[in-house]
Amino acid sequence: MLTNPMKVLKITRRSFCSILLIAMHSLSSAQETLPPLEGKAAPQTYDELWEGYDPRAEPLEVEVLKEWEQDGVVLKVLRYRIGIFKGEKSMMAAVYGYPKGAKNLPGLVQIHGGGQYADANAVLTNAKRGYATISVSWAGRINAPDYKVNPDVVQLFWDGKTEDANYKVITDWGALDGYHAPSRNPKNQFPSLPAPSDWTLDPVVSPRNNSWFLCTLGMRRALTFLEQQPEVDGEKLGVYGHSMGGKLTVLTAGSDSRVKAAAPSCGGISDRFNEDPLFNATLSDPVYLERITAPTMFLSPSNDFHGRINDLQLAVKEIKTDQWRVTCAPHHNHQDTAEYEVATQLWFDQILKGTFLTPSTPETKLELAQENGVPVFSVKPDASRKILAVEIYYTQQGQVDGEKDNSDNTKARYWHFVKPVKNGDAWTGELPLHSVEKPLWVYANVIYALDEPVSGAGYYYGDYTTDRFNVSSLMSMVSVAELAIAEVKPTVQESLLIESFGEDWEKGWFSYSPNDWPIMTHKVYDPVWKATLGATLSLEILAPQPNKMAIGIDGYFTEVELDGGDAWQKISLTPTDFENETGEKLESWEGIRELQLEDEKTLRDKNSDGKKTFGGKWKGASPQFRDLKWIVKGE
Repeated sequence: MLTNPMKVLKITRRSFCSILLIAMHSLSSAQETLPPLEGKAAPQTYDELWEGYDPRAEPLEVEVLKEWEQDGVVLKVLRYRIGIFKGEKSMMAAVYGYPKGAKNLPGLVQIHGGGQYADANAVLTNAKRGYATISVSWAGRINAPDYKVNPDVVQLFWDGKTEDANYKVITDWGALDGYHAPSRNPKNQFPSLPAPSDWTLDPVVSPRNNSWFLCTLGMRRALTFLEQQPEVDGEKLGVYGHSMGGKLTVLTAGSDSRVKAAAPSCGGISDRFNEDPLFNATLSDPVYLERITAPTMFLSPSNDFHGRINDLQLAVKEIKTDQWRVTCAPHHNHQDTAEYEVATQLWFDQILKGTFLTPSTPETKLELAQENGVPVFSVKPDASRKILAVEIYYTQQGQVDGEKDNSDNTKARYWHFVKPVKNGDAWTGELPLHSVEKPLWVYANVIYALDEPVSGAGYYYGDYTTDRFNVSSLMSMVSVAELAIAEVKPTVQESLLIESFGEDWEKGWFSYSPNDWPIMTHKVYDPVWKATLGATLSLEILAPQPNKMAIGIDGYFTEVELDGGDAWQKISLTPTDFENETGEKLESWEGIRELQLEDEKTLRDKNSDGKKTFGGKWKGASPQFRDLKWIVKGE
């Protein structure tokens, strides 16, 4: 009997397709970066989470999207393979650069924060200082010449609108979602372990579904990228990042021994209060801090909401190295100025290049029991470099009992400045307290001169140059019970005079643009200067030329007309003189936290296109201030 050849051919083709599909599925399973659970429980510990993972095992498949040279630096926008998850490839975009022709460079992984971008300026400025740097775009956004990827462009990529003139190739998490601000899936929340979905790796609640873990995979692959570059010394790798990038810095340094130096800023020390036990066991900061062996510089402003300074004291005890320093700018929240930001660059110079030596952490001593009831704080700094100033800061607004501090309090607490007196090799200052019913926190800053100015890119990539740097002490934290045992006495009375603008008055105020005159203070939040019911805020101003200026209280502003000339002008304000972006008036002084004196301030309504501008572009010399106070009727 003859067989129909076409029928045979059809059967053969059908069988071949089936075999091919089976083979492709097997290949896909074999290539999976992380083995499927296949009925097993999700990882329950750090060791289970990272067991068997080798960041060097897979090819990087580097794609160069743009390349150029600038100021003797080779720069590239590129992508590298993170891994294959659920059969789909994940690719990480980044900006990479190095000084042209250089060899044996230390390599840095720079990690942006939640709303930030991978940025070419961080790469460029580091290259000029002798580093190769990869600035990683885990959220998809990029800031590079002719390769700007803002959230709108990210959306074009997600939507696959390749014909749009603004379309650009970016980070592609494939079947997963490691993006943020926004995440591709609205239910993707970094602080929690998301419910299983089509965009999660595991079909059960698992730390492998959380973006902290996924992004850390991407950072570890960035280390692999660096060590494979011919111009990089793979034994000299560092990692640093700000905010969410600070936490990712800790997660990376705590999971990869290739990191030889780390510098987290405003993150990586306070994610220890998650309500989910599985998150705490696998992705909390302490789990990774206690595995860090690399020398670490912590950049922790005193009022930062994300990397809270009270948790810093725990973090330095948890890491497994005695090579650490801290730098804590007073009054700052999630931002810093050059003399504090430069700590990152100097730390890498020390650990990775051996061209700098950071002075040791200041020794301090707090003596509570004194005849006059006023505690004394002594600071003994490392005098190996020229000391420009020793400063003491203390507050009674915070937690000392191990509990999570209130976020609003953390951001607004006021740090009293003490100018200590030098006695031999130590500086000593008294800490007069307003109350013995509140705890006490105190630390010291030592400002040192640099041999020559250092330039870099700050937290938000702006250029800076500084001729000084700061090294902070750890904090002494004292409970109410300890104050009572030492018979400490309250010696500071409440005052209507908020600021005399006398000697060292700037130490109680702050600005993130110290070359400009606008300034802020949290003094009005401290009980010493709390507003009395019905009080009027009074300030005298001397402005050589006519101007308009803005005065603000917690997001509410008012505009002040200044006549100019050589006469002091008195300004008196009530709460209802201040309004927000929608025109809503400030009801009272109750609970106010921050006072701002500015040249110009624009408030924008997020729910509309409306905006309000107070003050204006300043003309002439900076204003002078005096006699900032509360005025109470009848006094």
